[in-house]
Amino acid sequence: MELQLQLHRWERRSPDWLAAAVAGFAAGAVLMVLELSWAALSSSNGPWRISQLVAALTLGSNTLQASPYSYDTAIVAVALATHYVLGVGFGLMLGFIIAGFHYDTSLVVMLVIGAAFSVVLYLFNFYVLTGAFPWFAELRGWKTVLAHMVLGLAAASFYWKLARRGASGPRAA
Repeated sequence: MELQLQLHRWERRSPDWLAAAVAGFAAGAVLMVLELSWAALSSSNGPWRISQLVAALTLGSNTLQASPYSYDTAIVAVALATHYVLGVGFGLMLGFIIAGFHYDTSLVVMLVIGAAFSVVLYLFNFYVLTGAFPWFAELRGWKTVLAHMVLGLAAASFYWKLARRGASGPRAA
């Protein structure tokens, strides 16, 4: 049996941008539901703390002064909008990487790339961006790493399912 090492080299190739955006949006929804569920079930900081932290990216750190135990429609709406915009951005970046390096030949490869990219995203968000947004340091930990891995797995899965097939597009039939 011959073992072949498939090296993926960069080739200028456009992803299915719509599929990537929708995949990022949908994966952002999965992540948001997961985060809200974990916060409601296990957080001693209140069920709305994560929404406050995300909304503070857009509204500023004064948002963090509200009680994390009381629901605020404006904060939750801004958190959702911010979260989904970031999810779409993540999906677009992931689609760009998957298409450019031809990782769209196998669902397993795409899932590995999605999970790995989301861990890199976690490290960037919670160890680099905390210089500008120090309140995000409180979310560091294994739960957030796992949640980001779910984001990457979901985005890769959705992209695999949604991307148009074709000669230059993702996944040949």
